[in-house]
Amino acid sequence: MDSAFSDEELEVRKLSEADFPLLETFSCYEKELADFLVEDAYSNQAAGISVTYLIIEKKGRNLVGYVSVLTDAINLEGELKAFFGSKDIHYKSLPALKIGRVAVDDRFQGRGAGTYIINFIINLAHLISENAGCRFITVDSKRNHDPGKDPVHFYRKRGFGILKERKKGTIPMYLDLRLK
Repeated sequence: MDSAFSDEELEVRKLSEADFPLLETFSCYEKELADFLVEDAYSNQAAGISVTYLIIEKKGRNLVGYVSVLTDAINLEGELKAFFGSKDIHYKSLPALKIGRVAVDDRFQGRGAGTYIINFIINLAHLISENAGCRFITVDSKRNHDPGKDPVHFYRKRGFGILKERKKGTIPMYLDLRLK
């Protein structure tokens, strides 16, 4: 799926202390996501817990969105265990890159920024997999009953599957980098 944004319009860079004033300009309908960016993203990065990347509009220097990533593993159960068993892969879990947090500024909602970020993550995961084991991208998606803002629907449209259906809380989802 193509993004409405291109690499000529946006730049991606790792969060640094120099970005702190820019973080204050970020506005998101999910206050928790804006608060994480301002209050926790840099300290998590400094502690080696996650790395946050900022997506910045080159022309206006606006903060379009961000993504925080960390390592993860998928426990192979049920259909996944059978699928990988049929391919003679008999591990209890397989390595993954996890989307810890991802958000788009309200000013850029509905313009393809989320797709641009997912494409960046897929490329990052492929780069990692060239240097270390990384088979999947995972995310714990919150269900939202507003179809325009439903992360589960957003990820499914981009090829993610549901790892485990839940009635409450987050929905664990995954993308198999080898099947994409």
